[in-house]
Amino acid sequence: MAGPSPDKEFRLMVAPLQGLTEAVWRSAHYEMFGREQGDVEYFTPFIRVEKGQVRARDLRDYISLFNAGMMLTPQIIFKDAEEWRMLVDALAEAGAERIDMNMGCPFVPQVRKGRGAGMLCRRDRLQEIAEAMRPYADAIEFSVKMRLGIDDPTQALDLSEIINEMPLRHVVVHPRTAKAQYKGALNLAEMDDFASRLRHPVIFNGEVKSPSEIEALASKYAGVMAGRGLLARPSLFAEYRRGTELSTQEIEDAYLNLLKNVSAALAGILCGPSQLRDKLKPYWEYAPSTLDKKIVKAGKKQGII
Repeated sequence: MAGPSPDKEFRLMVAPLQGLTEAVWRSAHYEMFGREQGDVEYFTPFIRVEKGQVRARDLRDYISLFNAGMMLTPQIIFKDAEEWRMLVDALAEAGAERIDMNMGCPFVPQVRKGRGAGMLCRRDRLQEIAEAMRPYADAIEFSVKMRLGIDDPTQALDLSEIINEMPLRHVVVHPRTAKAQYKGALNLAEMDDFASRLRHPVIFNGEVKSPSEIEALASKYAGVMAGRGLLARPSLFAEYRRGTELSTQEIEDAYLNLLKNVSAALAGILCGPSQLRDKLKPYWEYAPSTLDKKIVKAGKKQGII
């Protein structure tokens, strides 16, 4: 593996995953791998409006003391310009200088309400949001995370002009539709077509699992965002930056050590072993495929070994 070119700025981003890449996990990952690099950008799981107000626990995740030191960008999900303004104003008051806009969440209840990937079929509302961004552009840097469509990977093409009007740092694109969720082949031809129409830097997101895959993408895109790949291989970005891949044993150790650090931090927050086990259980779904099945089984049952 040759490693990254020192002359090229190539961005590495940690995807926001509900219930997983929250403050405690981000802190543990940053201390183990992010601090070493210094250029990894973390994103919060989406912050939403609930019952007419910005959800308090989402804001707490963003302002948590666990986030100290890292480059952190809050993400918002919205159905119209009114919700968008409410969220942006709340985050600006909390000190945010960057905000990411979720236009890719495939969760059906959100899509049906026009949020997440549901925004991709609401051109009129997206235009309203593009206009609403202008007064904020001097104080806040915006970005977008999106999919190629709801049920057709060419749907986003019709939105390229509106997206180009927006003052954006970058556009993160996951080359699947919302209907496909996280399964099936990536729509790479449609991704290339869409990316070619954007004036903003394009970040690739989707099925990035190894340093060599990142290296292959570096010639085409401005950066890579990884989520599930980092849950299974927390050292992924560090390996790419170092230009050296870890052994299977080292990757397994990194996964287990990160989970142990997350467990230790959560133990001081949650009430008892039952809550801790339930909170940790989803992380075991991303255990490296090479990890001893007995360890994984025990982890799912007990939370942490």
